[in-house]
Amino acid sequence: MTQNEENALKLENQLCFPLYATSRKVISLYAPYLKTLGITYTQYIVFMALWEKDGVSISELGKRLYLDNGTLTPLLKKMENKGYLTRTRSKDDERIVLINLTKNGKNMKEKCKSFPFSVGNFMKLEKEKAKTLYILLYEILESLQ
Repeated sequence: MTQNEENALKLENQLCFPLYATSRKVISLYAPYLKTLGITYTQYIVFMALWEKDGVSISELGKRLYLDNGTLTPLLKKMENKGYLTRTRSKDDERIVLINLTKNGKNMKEKCKSFPFSVGNFMKLEKEKAKTLYILLYEILESLQ
C-alpha cells in the first residue's frame, strides 16, 4: 500500500466522517424536543416540508427530503395512523399518491416552532460560518444527484 493510499484511509482525512458525526449529534439535539410530541426526526422533517407545501406526491416529497420510497412509505403510514396526514390517490393518475396534512398535522407547527431556536442555541457557530456551511452542504448534496 502506498503512503497516499494509507493516508486516504485515515479517519482524520475523511470528509464523510465529520459529516456523519455532526449529523448524528445535531439530530440527537432534537430528540428531547421531538420525544415530547412522540415523533422522530424524520417525521419532523416531513412535517416541515409539508408545512411549506402541502398536497404533494410521495415522489415529490421524497425528492425534497432526499428519501427513497422504501423509507418514506412506512413513515407516512405511521404518520397517517397517528392522524397527522392523509394519503390519497390522485384523481388524474391513480399511480400518484398525494400527501395532505390533517388539522392535527397542521397544528404540530405551533408545537414545533421553538425547536430550531432551542437546538441552534447549542451550536456555537458564528452566523457567517453557519451560512457558509449551509451553502457548502447544499452544494455537496446537489453534486451527488
